[in-house]
Amino acid sequence: MAEASGKKACVLGAGSWGTALASLLAANGFRTLLWARREGLASAINQGHENPDYLPGFRLSEEIRATTSLDEALLGAEIVVFAVPSHVMRDTAAQVRQLLEGKAEPKALVSAAKGIENRTQLTMTEVLAQEIPGAAGRVSVLSGPSFAKEVMERLPTAVTVAARDRQVCKILQDAFSTEFFRVYSTLDVVGVQLGGATKNVMAIAAGISDGMGFGTNTRAALITRGLAEMSRLGTRLGANPLTFAGLAGLGDLVLTCTGDLSRNRQVGLRLGRGESIQEILASMTQVAEGVKTSKSLYNLSLKAGVEMPITEHVFRVIHQGMSPRDAVSSLLTRPQKEELYGVEL
Repeated sequence: MAEASGKKACVLGAGSWGTALASLLAANGFRTLLWARREGLASAINQGHENPDYLPGFRLSEEIRATTSLDEALLGAEIVVFAVPSHVMRDTAAQVRQLLEGKAEPKALVSAAKGIENRTQLTMTEVLAQEIPGAAGRVSVLSGPSFAKEVMERLPTAVTVAARDRQVCKILQDAFSTEFFRVYSTLDVVGVQLGGATKNVMAIAAGISDGMGFGTNTRAALITRGLAEMSRLGTRLGANPLTFAGLAGLGDLVLTCTGDLSRNRQVGLRLGRGESIQEILASMTQVAEGVKTSKSLYNLSLKAGVEMPITEHVFRVIHQGMSPRDAVSSLLTRPQKEELYGVEL
């Protein structure tokens, strides 16, 4: 681990992913404040040097300390990571704006959430730029195929950081990169976020398929057609189509549709086996972003005039009570289409 320095970072959100990102920052010499909403969790992290609720068994660096004070977490932070669920991003950003007024501005604000806001259909960097307008040029996103548990196990992982300023990208590459965690960069902020949000909805679809007992043929078809939906929407909204062949697109899509650590895939598995969405959500302690994002992504596709049939059917299963079996039947009986390099004409 790198020696401690005067560098300070804060991670807002003490779930599994926020804790894993805090560990990477601490490994690179940042004194890292981890903001938790619950006093009990913050105390447990500080006393036991592990996150017993979300990542039990992984010892945390001495350079990580948890706090429930947002003001304390932000004080002097060069990098602020928003690792909160997408549905609370706006409220969290509004609080951050108030606390940063008149203080030194962070070098980078990073969204680590993979969702789209329900009410506005905005991406998380757009929400951050709206709520913290003075920092709009330093807003960025980190995304890619990365389960928190495997990062804590120091298993080789590669992700992408996106910002509209190359210097911000460089700051974040240096801050997060380790010998096992490789960080690529891109200026395609739109594409990276749409990839991260769409793959969660596709993972629910893949989970439904597996839960119903369909085979690997079906899963491969869903992943491929999911990539087509992701690419169609992204290019319509100004993303670079090549982004969707990269880590934040295909990479994250494959991981989340096939990996059993995926919360979204687990939601789909349980739906496919006959449980209701209400039963599933009541039993979960962590957020599956695809549940809420299925609604905002479907509405965004309507607004953009882009056909996204898998997204539409996941939305109907979760939010309108359509049965998984009827959704499958509806998808399979759609009019025949041509295909060109995975994108419908």
